Amino acid sequence: MNTVTNDEDAICDLLDDFSRALYEKNAAGAIAPLADDVVAFDLAPPLKQDPDAMHDSARLEEWFATWKSPIVSEAVERTVAVDRDVAYAYGLQRMTGTKTDGEEVELFFRATACFRRDNGRWRITHMHNSVPFAMDGSDKALLHLKA
Repeated sequence: MNTVTNDEDAICDLLDDFSRALYEKNAAGAIAPLADDVVAFDLAPPLKQDPDAMHDSARLEEWFATWKSPIVSEAVERTVAVDRDVAYAYGLQRMTGTKTDGEEVELFFRATACFRRDNGRWRITHMHNSVPFAMDGSDKALLHLKA
């Protein structure tokens, strides 16, 4: 058996479990794959979310409460690279759903995650999600782009 392929599959499964936790609005499930020292650069402020913020289930529950429907977050493209006990995955992600105010969301964004093997288990150590912005002087986020 090819260990790299097994590790790549394990990381894809972990990311799929994370997406399933978002879909189910399951804060504990979304936090479970995170390393104790995880740091994120996410779509919403602040610029950097430290380990305390990333492990704060109340913060996630507050965000989940803004959604009427399940939150669908699916990989459109995904590349995984593994080297022994560290790995990374990157690609395009699509998020859809309905907010409590009735807004229909369809958002494509760039997603990167870094992993470390901890006692034989892959854990997310870093997440970075972003959207491009207009470089025409307006500095507006370009949320209408599609993969």
